[in-house]
Amino acid sequence: MNSRTAPARSLTLRDERKLQTRQALLDAALELARQGGSLASISLREVAREAGVVPTAFYRHFRDMDELGLTLVDDVCLRLRQIIREARVSAQGARDVAIQSSVRGFVGYVLANERAFEFLTRERFGASRTVRQAVAREIHYFVGELASDLRAAPPFADMPSDDLEMIAHLVVHTVLNLTADLLELPSGQRVREHELTARAVKQLRLIFLGAGQWRPERGAVAPPTA
Repeated sequence: MNSRTAPARSLTLRDERKLQTRQALLDAALELARQGGSLASISLREVAREAGVVPTAFYRHFRDMDELGLTLVDDVCLRLRQIIREARVSAQGARDVAIQSSVRGFVGYVLANERAFEFLTRERFGASRTVRQAVAREIHYFVGELASDLRAAPPFADMPSDDLEMIAHLVVHTVLNLTADLLELPSGQRVREHELTARAVKQLRLIFLGAGQWRPERGAVAPPTA
């Protein structure tokens, strides 16, 4: 019986070490990017050295730096996607309470994961086209998912799809702008942090209040004349 269970225990330990090495590489890349300002300026060898592994260990987890960058985007956006999804509650009952709760939760998460969000904010306009496009795809996904969520709320059920996407776009980019502003704050600026949070809450309230009164036919833009 022991001989049967030993291989499974060994495999689990090996998997744990692999996960630890993978995470060490991701953390190293985030730290080096924070110091140097861009993922494109970091070499594979620098990441391996920072993580405390040999360069060949890198290739057991990632093909190249672009794939590592894509993994970082996925990791950061997974949690961001969950937080932005909560914005759909703001379109329903207790809207003000839901907005405040969502924004405060988001602010706390950003401040607790500054390196990751600095990476996401910077690489959104970074030198790596592959990573830049990945960030753009995630943002597009956020907008589309939020638009679908809004469709379930009474004020938006019959709204045209392009108008729903416009509202979702405003929400998502308000959150992205808040992220960038938070990351620019020196440490200990609690008053300014509160001001930024309060402003974002007001902006989102304004978006949803306006959206509830939106009439698509009044916002139509005439096509250009020939």
